[in-house]
Amino acid sequence: MTGANLDFNIERKPTSVPSAFFYIYPMLIRIVKMTFQPDKVNDFINAFELRKELIGNFEGCGGVDLLRDINQPNIFFTYSKWQNEAALEKYRQSELFQSTWEEVKKLFSDKPEAWSVENL
Repeated sequence: MTGANLDFNIERKPTSVPSAFFYIYPMLIRIVKMTFQPDKVNDFINAFELRKELIGNFEGCGGVDLLRDINQPNIFFTYSKWQNEAALEKYRQSELFQSTWEEVKKLFSDKPEAWSVENL
């Protein structure tokens, strides 16, 4: 495009993980599928937004994203990047995870599913 002014002012929040993290360490990706009661979706979104930065800044975490199914708006996925399984397990044993899970599990309408995967 000639003359187009594409000004992307994207504010990046600092994390405790250096930007070279993904090039230095093997990476584990954790995907969690969660199905919520339709009338509890906003409660979940609010709970996630309150904790997203804390989770993303947890030691060994390279960030977390929330994804929503385009056909079933009460189905969500978290997509998080971890240095390794030990870092993920440390998070899962933390007070942050325990308190978050305690709050959101009450909102489920189906059993959550989780996968740990790696890039090939």
